[in-house]
Amino acid sequence: MNQTQLVVIGGGPGGYAAAFLAADLGMQTTLVDMNPNPGGVCLYRGCIPSKALLHVAKLLDEAHEAANIGIKFAEPEIDFDRVREWKESVVNKMTGGLGQLVKARKINYIRGRARFTSATEVEIESESGPQKLTFEHAILATGSRPVKIPTFDIGSERIMDSTTALELKDIPENLLVVGGGYIGLELSSVYAAMGSKVTVVEMLPGLLMQTDRDLVKILEGNLLPKLHKVLLETKVVSVEEVENGIKVRFEGANVAEPEQVFDKVLVSVGRTPNSQDIGLENTKIQPDKRGFVAVDAQRRTVEPTIYAIGDIAGDPMLAHKASHEGRIAVEAIAGHKVAYEPAAIPAVVFTDPEIAWTGLTEMQAEKEGRKVTVARFPWAASGRATTLDRSDGLTKILVDPETERVLGVAIVGPGAGELISEGTLAIEMAALASDIKMTIHPHPTLSETVMESAEVIFGQATHIYRPKK
Repeated sequence: MNQTQLVVIGGGPGGYAAAFLAADLGMQTTLVDMNPNPGGVCLYRGCIPSKALLHVAKLLDEAHEAANIGIKFAEPEIDFDRVREWKESVVNKMTGGLGQLVKARKINYIRGRARFTSATEVEIESESGPQKLTFEHAILATGSRPVKIPTFDIGSERIMDSTTALELKDIPENLLVVGGGYIGLELSSVYAAMGSKVTVVEMLPGLLMQTDRDLVKILEGNLLPKLHKVLLETKVVSVEEVENGIKVRFEGANVAEPEQVFDKVLVSVGRTPNSQDIGLENTKIQPDKRGFVAVDAQRRTVEPTIYAIGDIAGDPMLAHKASHEGRIAVEAIAGHKVAYEPAAIPAVVFTDPEIAWTGLTEMQAEKEGRKVTVARFPWAASGRATTLDRSDGLTKILVDPETERVLGVAIVGPGAGELISEGTLAIEMAALASDIKMTIHPHPTLSETVMESAEVIFGQATHIYRPKK
């Protein structure tokens, strides 16, 4: 095939969602990716393998926590080879399933690397050799990669990024995690549960600095005792490979030991879009200083034939945002009247406890000088949380003080990521706090905390006494 109606470059959650919808709408579709099946970073080296390992960490933690309710297990024996095999089986099952869906939808899947040679043509380096493909429309879905910091670029296998950390080659006795964001903390949780003494170093004055402090405080209460150290407002100024590990030099006001040796170092300081070496110089598209590509409400670039979605199209770099953008782009190409204008995009940090939020946050409201009414329902008053021995959670709702319209929802606690969708739907539907309050939630469940947080707005929460001021 030398031509196609639509070529999608990148087979991640945005790319394959776009390709699948395009095929469903009857478009002649080609999907180009370097992996044997679709899935992208999310399925091969990100979301899915990390969540599989976080599940392992959760089981290990629960085995220890069971002692609180009178159940004692022997110290777990970890078969790391089997853990790795299981993680890979999860990845293979999901990516293999996507490969079957490609065939079922009769999508032309090319395993290779595509570069634009013009606004209507790409050249693909594939297993069968170079080939050229002309197209009517293209969707750019090349994703992102871990940021590389020159300080750590010393060619040592002892220095990992998020991709190599998920390979779980071994469990270092002493691990340094550089970066206190969500990826760093998720991987810290995994390695700590499996036996590493984990030290986290962060330049900023707190962990997860993009997240409301009341949520982070609850996470810290459970996470920090599992870590060896957390060094805030501290920089790594040099690293050097020595005989028994990586010697790291720190700089910061609270550094007691400026030089320490770690078995391994995990660098997790963010991601950068894959906008280089894809031939954009042969089009009108010019990425900005951060590498992002500008798009309009239909995800169209300055080239009318080329659309961009996912990480390359700007923050937030989230798989579900990419999938939604992919569908918008395809519908726009199909001539439908659509626009990318979500009222809320949920975000989840899969630590223990999980943190999830959607819509307006307290930090944003304060920064924008926006007046909001904030109601909090502590999980100590939740029957279901108490039966789970996890009463340290919190559900929070932000509403407009005049209209009582729901503007934001935030949750910290086990399963927060599963609960946040109700808040997202409420914001998208312009629901009022009274709508949530009057919606009957099943008892006993953690979802009741969403209802009772809305009841707090009116000073009528059943399980806590907070009269309306």
